[in-house]
Amino acid sequence: MTYCLGMNLDAGMVFVSDSRTNAGVDNIGKFEKMRVYARSGDRMLVTLSAGNLSVTQNVLSLIEQRARAGGANSVWHVDSMYDVACLIGEAMREIQRRDGDYMRKNNIDASASFVLGGQIQGEPPRLFMVYTEGNFIESSHDTSFFQIGEVKYGKPILDRVLVPGTPLDDAVKCALISFDSTMRSNISVGPPLDVLVYRKDSFSIELQKRLEEGDPYLILIRQQWGEGLRRVFSGLSGPEWA
Repeated sequence: MTYCLGMNLDAGMVFVSDSRTNAGVDNIGKFEKMRVYARSGDRMLVTLSAGNLSVTQNVLSLIEQRARAGGANSVWHVDSMYDVACLIGEAMREIQRRDGDYMRKNNIDASASFVLGGQIQGEPPRLFMVYTEGNFIESSHDTSFFQIGEVKYGKPILDRVLVPGTPLDDAVKCALISFDSTMRSNISVGPPLDVLVYRKDSFSIELQKRLEEGDPYLILIRQQWGEGLRRVFSGLSGPEWA
């Protein structure tokens, strides 16, 4: 399992992904879940992936193979983020047609999903979530973030804090609290965490950073957020009927 989060805000976009794919007492696999396709002044695209690692890696390999071939239907030549989402959906269906039935016959979960976000010259930043079947949805002003993977533990802070006008620095802080809450409750999500910040209309990466196990800011977030929650809890009035 993994956890990936993409945000589309008024000021720009924030992406965070963990790197854990399998967890057990003595078996932890780590693979990067974030891919970046950037060309200065023209486009900046980010994909985050969750689900069956073989499926997501094959989808990305197919997309990149077609990009190297230089045809019109590649991430470097299409005219909109919608077209990029279509490319990922088509690649997903192709891999599912090739491998899906065989995997399911052998009791292997072939499901996978992607968060796609970024900006192509001529349109605003856009954020999509692509499903196993290749269909997808786009974020809106009312739904400014998408999660994939182990989503339930990190969602409450996003619902309470995140709004379209949230500054990018606060959005990063909110995202890392979301990840800390998830890692606290589920061993299948863990560092290193990959963080990318994109400012609207810049067509360049403002920040890209990997936070390893033991990163001072991750430790600070965990300590201060935990202490803050305990203080608020202690200050709450008890129920009168108790």
